[in-house]
Amino acid sequence: MDPDYVITTERLERRFGSLVAVRDVSLRVARGRIFGVLGPNGAGKSTTIRMLCGILTPSGGSGKVVGFDIVRQAEQIKQNIGYMTQRFSLYEDLSVEENLAFYAGIYGVPSQRRAARLAQVMESSGLSARRRQLAGTLSGGWKQRVALASATVHEPPLLFLDEPTAGVDPVSRREFWEQIHQLAAGGTTIVVTTHYMDEAERCHEIAFIFRGQLLDTGTPREIVQRRGLRAAEASVERAGDLASVLRADPRVDEVAHYGHLLRVCTKQGADPLQVVRDASGLGPDAVLDAHEVRPTVEDAFVSMVREDLTRVEGAA
Repeated sequence: MDPDYVITTERLERRFGSLVAVRDVSLRVARGRIFGVLGPNGAGKSTTIRMLCGILTPSGGSGKVVGFDIVRQAEQIKQNIGYMTQRFSLYEDLSVEENLAFYAGIYGVPSQRRAARLAQVMESSGLSARRRQLAGTLSGGWKQRVALASATVHEPPLLFLDEPTAGVDPVSRREFWEQIHQLAAGGTTIVVTTHYMDEAERCHEIAFIFRGQLLDTGTPREIVQRRGLRAAEASVERAGDLASVLRADPRVDEVAHYGHLLRVCTKQGADPLQVVRDASGLGPDAVLDAHEVRPTVEDAFVSMVREDLTRVEGAA
């Protein structure tokens, strides 16, 4: 295994009977990086993660995680990773400290180090003042902190987070990502699945999965640049009329409607402001304001999904 990579896979596949949930997924995850696996619900993200964790056996392909083969050494992988899901199980009738002590025992933290490690993880997670509070009385954001602390109490070199922020309020979500970056800065490699496209911007590298296939992988900037997209936002009076005209323009990749505001993405480097001007033959006051904006990871993902669906429909 290349020492610079914590995860390597080649053409990973998982079938459930006749259903191919994941096909031909090849990944490289570098040490100390935050790697996002993105896609809509049912895209194959969680199935991929479960194979990497040694929970599901692949139907095809190969891979290594923290130096162990994902087919032959699944139990060794489980012992050397942390794993947290949206439904991470906390014992609600135990205190914060008791929950952490339980998971420290499960993960095999040596008894002579346990007290010091619990104090350390509670301090770094901001849980010290709540150490004796019952987990069942915590808010969703604080439960999330306890879950993350439990998943990392044994200081794993690799941490898997499967949809960890689903249903969490925006403030807690932001604080959670601050903790994630602190862990990565300390050398922990983190793989996180999400369908929140804004979270992709917080990852060092991302992989887009759709219909069980890998559409693209790289840094957020690389992926957006490869799509050749440009974007503009236009404030208009007759947004619905202008949106219809824009959608018929072959230079336009996507038009999103937000009240009087239209967000227009163009393909192959076409000037979005010129496209808006060309489409605004609805009168001199049709466009109140227009300016170019930075295309996002979400723009790139929507573009890739539409292209893939068009290709499949064309082949049908």
